[in-house]
Amino acid sequence: MSSAQPFEGEANFDVPTAGKPCKTWYKVYGDLTSPTHRPLIVLHGGPGSTHDYLGTLSEIHRLHSIPVVLYDQLGNGRSTHLPEKMGDTTFWTVQLFIDELHNLLSHLGIHEDYALLGQSWGGMLASCYAVQQPIGLKKLIIADSPASMALWIEVANELKKELPQDVQDALDKHEAAGTIQDKEYIDATTVFYDRHLCRIHPMPKPLADSFGWMEQDSTVYLTMNGPTEFHITGSLKTWSVVDDLHKIKVPTLLINGRYDEAQDKVVIPFFQHIPNVKWVQFADSAHVPHLEETARYMAIVGAYLKDN
Repeated sequence: MSSAQPFEGEANFDVPTAGKPCKTWYKVYGDLTSPTHRPLIVLHGGPGSTHDYLGTLSEIHRLHSIPVVLYDQLGNGRSTHLPEKMGDTTFWTVQLFIDELHNLLSHLGIHEDYALLGQSWGGMLASCYAVQQPIGLKKLIIADSPASMALWIEVANELKKELPQDVQDALDKHEAAGTIQDKEYIDATTVFYDRHLCRIHPMPKPLADSFGWMEQDSTVYLTMNGPTEFHITGSLKTWSVVDDLHKIKVPTLLINGRYDEAQDKVVIPFFQHIPNVKWVQFADSAHVPHLEETARYMAIVGAYLKDN
């Protein structure tokens, strides 16, 4: 175990179309030069969320001495914000965030040997990254992520039908009218999130903090996703990685929760098409099992990463 203090930094990220200098903020737990422990890079969800709700993954370092890198993706948190790019789907692309990841790995000097854990959108991003077969990627963890947005939307609609009728009616009414800022609509979305996002009440502070950042700047989320987890209007609406999953050659751990927005139907293509894959489900969790069943999560992920 290590007691070393984490350190923070910023990586310059050259994005010619941004119109201004960009930086990626990161936080590192442990010694990235350790010859005995491969570092883990953590990709947060959203798109457009922050690392805060994944901060508990620093436990991987405390418990298993594995260096952990958390960072805020471009457009939110402590990294460069670009609100002027709201709605610009030619700017906010999956490849932009792949390029950012490559840049960060090079900045940290770990691009030749590392593992990735992507949660939700982060898993979508990680899978797209892995199909490109980067040389340094040795292990992959895809947590609570869909293999295609068509499947995600299909499952979200199924889960909505299990909500109380008055909640369904409120969601449908305001989505049709475009009045998604109405309190009635926001209250209705909370019912869904309480069941399928996080089953801990009240919401854990790290998760609330990430939502707070997204409320301050929703540029990336609204452009790529849309107003809610189940009302997808953004550029990712037609996204799919299914046809390319056979290209992922590294050992892969697949994670979801029993009550997850990422139900089995949306994650099973990963299990079917990635050649070397293991699937673990968390029976008492929704979309954030690292917060809902933390001890078991850290034990499983830590053991997987240490098994060379």
